[in-house]
Parts: sequence; structure tokens; C-alpha cells
Amino acid sequence: EKVNIYIKYLKLISDNINIKIDKNKTTIDKKTSSRLKELNIFNSYNSRDKKLLREVLEPNLFENFICAVNFNILNKRKIGNYLEKIDPQKRKKKHYQRKHNVVDFFCGAGGLSYGFIQENFKIVLANDNDEECIETYKFNHPEILPSKIILDDIKKIIPNLKKYLINKKVDVVIGGPPCQGFSNVNQQRIINDPRNKLYKYFIQAVKKINPKIVVMENVKGMYPYAEQVKQDLKKISYISDYDLLVSDQFGVAQKRPRLFFIGIREDFAKTKKISVERIFKDIKNNNKLVKKHILKDALKYIKPLISPRVKNITEVDDDKTGKKIAINSFKGDENSYLKLINQNRKIDFIFNHKARYASNVNYEIFSKLGQGEDGTSKKIQHVFPYKHRNHIFKDKYFRLNENKPSRTITAHLRMDCLSHIHPTQVRTITPREAARIQSFPDDYFFLGPYLKTYMQIGNAVPPIMAKHIAKVIKKYLN
Repeated sequence: EKVNIYIKYLKLISDNINIKIDKNKTTIDKKTSSRLKELNIFNSYNSRDKKLLREVLEPNLFENFICAVNFNILNKRKIGNYLEKIDPQKRKKKHYQRKHNVVDFFCGAGGLSYGFIQENFKIVLANDNDEECIETYKFNHPEILPSKIILDDIKKIIPNLKKYLINKKVDVVIGGPPCQGFSNVNQQRIINDPRNKLYKYFIQAVKKINPKIVVMENVKGMYPYAEQVKQDLKKISYISDYDLLVSDQFGVAQKRPRLFFIGIREDFAKTKKISVERIFKDIKNNNKLVKKHILKDALKYIKPLISPRVKNITEVDDDKTGKKIAINSFKGDENSYLKLINQNRKIDFIFNHKARYASNVNYEIFSKLGQGEDGTSKKIQHVFPYKHRNHIFKDKYFRLNENKPSRTITAHLRMDCLSHIHPTQVRTITPREAARIQSFPDDYFFLGPYLKTYMQIGNAVPPIMAKHIAKVIKKYLN
């Protein structure tokens, strides 16, 4: 996947700097082999490396890749920092030292981490058990050593925490352990549900690391058991409290309620005279000054697309249905929301903006539903496939209202996306639009299969929401 990304990147860069890639430069000479070594493709150049590369890549991909590498060598100065996320040499220059260290468990694609990073925290360890999430996290966080972004089960990480955190004092542990047993659709919610064991491991990790502050995020379905969580944190010497925070109150173009727990180590709270109630109060007070946004703000200044009417072409780039990587033709055209999520940066490329396949039935439903209408609308009853069970499936189809914050972006979007029909175009939202609604910047690239990108985005904490929480915590740590 990264080879394909590299090729597409260089093609777009060549268009941007108006220099064509020479498709005849497919020879691997000393300079090429040296560059391949820098890109961690070759260990050390020999004929065996070259042969293996040919075997791993299909012929056309091999030739395109070598052409792109040679183009990179010839135009290194003009390319500048365009490749800073994919070039290991440039990534090394991004490593930094900051005042406060953070460990992120169940880091996912990195939404919670990204919010803390924006407030100058340093992630010294991140862990998740999903391969695509870890690849996305690594790609978008060149400032973190790859050896500190771990793909593994948390229960295998805990016994080795000393090895991962050599001489590192951790100020904050953050995370959102998956707790399916607390889902709103589950009527048998209990703290000891086997599916909630990951929460228990999170508590174990906090005990072992002993940070000053803990931030845990979860579904609002955990609310009836929040007091039990407080007790579990008290057992390991943390005073804690919880509150239901909604993302649109932080300026995010989405109404996403999430339950947040904040814990302070007892000795630190006593010495610094800090209370959790005060932290939550400050978070809420700060929100009063935040500009609120609606869905229209998130969907502005991005290329209109049409749904593919042929199956299985989500990985195929196309001008009409979208591309995995594309030049941002609206660079510089930004509203307050895009300035907020992009941190006032001008973004050259747009990632993951690819429309999803629509069947004939779905296409007709998309074209007839009005904004804010669902499966009960009379306009679609002649084609609605679930009308005999409308009491269950009325929300399966829903056209978003651009004049309100979006409904919650969920991991379920990977299944069909019918609950998030674009407010003005005849299609469902793209992964990039979902990422914007979640407040990820436009250059945050989600790796992995197309449908898995929706899952990564839906499971994430909105970075802008995380940033506001991090800002208040930083004040008390200082």
C-alpha cells in the first residue's frame, strides 16, 4: 500500500511542480539503490535485493515505483517537505522533546493522541491491537519513534512496560478501551461482562505506570456503571469523576456524546490542590467561548462526487467518483471550521475522498429523501426495502441536515453508510467527509482497505474535542 501511496504522491507532486516523471527511468543504479535503502526498501544493495523487489511487486508496479524514486532523486530540492510522512529520513527529523509525556492505550487511528499533541504533549508509547489503525497512526505521527507505536494485545504490553518506558516519567495515561458490554443496545450491561475485560487491563496499566493524571473515554452506555469505575480508580489511589461531554460544544461539526473519566493521583492532587471537578468545570467554561459549527461547515470546499454504479471499484481512482490521493483544488478557500481542524495550514492534498457504490434502489432513495428525513418518509415507501419493519429500520436510511451538527459518526459506517446520506449530493458521505466531521485535518491519511477507513474514523475521539481537554490538563500539570 505504501509503495502505491509513494507512486501516487510523486505523480501529484510532479503535476504540482510542473515537471513530468520520465517513464523510461526504470534502471536501479547506485543513486537509486541508495535512495531505496533510505526508504527502508533495501537493507544494503545487491542483486538479491533487486530480484526480491521485482518478485514482490508486479512488473507494472515495479517500473512505476522505480520511475518515481528516480524522479524523487532528480528533483529532491523542488519536492521539499512533501514526502515528510512517507520518507523515513524526513520522519527522523520530526522527533522532538516536550515537557509532558503521555501513554495512549487503545490508540486507534490516533484521534485522542492528536488532540494532546496539538497541545504540545509528547506521546512516548501508543498501543492498539488493530493492524490498520497502527499503520494509520504511524503514518500520521512521524514525530513518534516507530518502536514506540506497538501492535499487540494490551495484556502482553503490561508485563513489558518498563522495557517500553525506559527512563520515561509519564504524566498522563489516556485511552478508550472498547466496552461492547456497555452498548446502548445491550440490556445486560454489567461491569464484569467478559467483553469489558479490556477496561480492566487499562486499569492495570494505569496502576503500573502511576501517572499524575488519567483520561479515559467511553460510550455513554457506560454511564450507569460510572461509579464502579470511580471505585476501581480509587483502589489504585486515584480520585476521579466523570461527565458526559458532547463534541459540538467543542466546535466540532458533530453531535457526539461521550463519557469521559478523569482521574488524579491522590498525592499529586493533594500537593497541587487540584480537583477533578475543577478540571471539568474549566473544560465546560472554556467551551462557552468556542465558535459552534454545523455540517455545512465541514462539507464546504471539497470536490463534489458521484456514487460509483459498479461494484468493487472503491480502490480505483476516478475523477468523478473520487481518489485516494488528490490535489486539493480548494487550497486557500477555507471557512472557520477548516481553519480550525487544519490548524490554519494550507493543505496541498486531499486523502480518502472516494464515493461509495450505490445500488439502483439506494440511488433512488438518495435522490428522493429530503434533509433530515429517514425511512419513514412517504417519498420512498414505494422502494423502501424494510417498510414491513419500519419500527426497527427507520434509521437505516437518513439524509443528513447540513444546517445542524452531524449525527454521530460511528464504526458502523463500514457496513453500509446509509445512515449518513450526503445532504445535497446523491450519495453517502466519503471517508474524508466523515473525517472532517470528526475534526481530523485534511492531510490525516487513513491507510488500509476502503471500508476499514470508515471504522477507524468512527471509533476515534474527535481531535478538537481531545485538544480542549488536553489544554485544561496541561494548565494543571504546569
